Amino acid sequence: MLALIFPGQGAQTEGFLHRLPQHRLVRETLAEASEVIGADVLTLDTAHALRSTVAVQIGLTVAGVAITRALADERLIPALNAGLSVGAYAAAVSCGAVHFDDALRMVRKRAELMETAYPSGYGLAAVSGLTEHQLETLTAQHANEARQRVYIGNVNAPRQIVVAGANAALDAFIERALAAGARKATRLAVSVPSHCELLAHATDELVAYAQHVPFYTPHGTYVGNRGGRPLYTADAIRDDLVTNMRYTVRWFDALTAMLEMGARVLIEAPPGQVLTDIARDNFPDAAALAASGFPFDRLVATARRRLEAD
Repeated sequence: MLALIFPGQGAQTEGFLHRLPQHRLVRETLAEASEVIGADVLTLDTAHALRSTVAVQIGLTVAGVAITRALADERLIPALNAGLSVGAYAAAVSCGAVHFDDALRMVRKRAELMETAYPSGYGLAAVSGLTEHQLETLTAQHANEARQRVYIGNVNAPRQIVVAGANAALDAFIERALAAGARKATRLAVSVPSHCELLAHATDELVAYAQHVPFYTPHGTYVGNRGGRPLYTADAIRDDLVTNMRYTVRWFDALTAMLEMGARVLIEAPPGQVLTDIARDNFPDAAALAASGFPFDRLVATARRRLEAD
């Protein structure tokens, strides 16, 4: 069974849209996206543009949908779809729960709300080597002793967790985590405090906006961010998308659910391979493939071979 997984903000690299496969449906997707946003999407992956949360989130959504369409043209249609954070929007398009143009407009609105709420001074940090329980204890200590709040934003793997907060709080918390035995703790290329209560007001505004966006019963399975479980109705998928910036992303739970449901080949949409590495580290029996790491023809051939061998 094939699953498509879509990365979130932080995966972007300069020029990533220009490195998408030279495929007819990729070109058509880029043209469609440019028409929807009223600008050439290929201007969104410059070093300067990638400083913008809006540019990054739109670009990631476009890349995810473009590779989905190219794979579908090769009869590689996923049974399961999941995306981390903003990657969930491409997952919702992939499973048929929302049209691409509406998803793009929602992503732009989402990113604008996030950027407006916290134009500077906030972000994310990744901590490796400590459990969620250990980090919960450390965040409570940090709030009590340093009078600085940080929040658990993503549980990507049992010992790979992302925290959100103000820059000064994150920098101090990194030192605390390393002193407590973290193997690694680093800031991410994200300039907003995603997946925590700091974005409660922005979430409320996006909920109101999305009430007028049509959603549909999916033809493929969508696995959500908040609960890490499959969602089967239009309303449930809408709710997951519009509220995920306020709540912890349970990516490892979502990944586990996909494997339990029968996923044996996972393809990660461009750019990067963070989600691929998580899958390989924790589920070595599954075939995890990063689309950005293969020429397109080889990706297709490898995926078909792995699916046929299952």
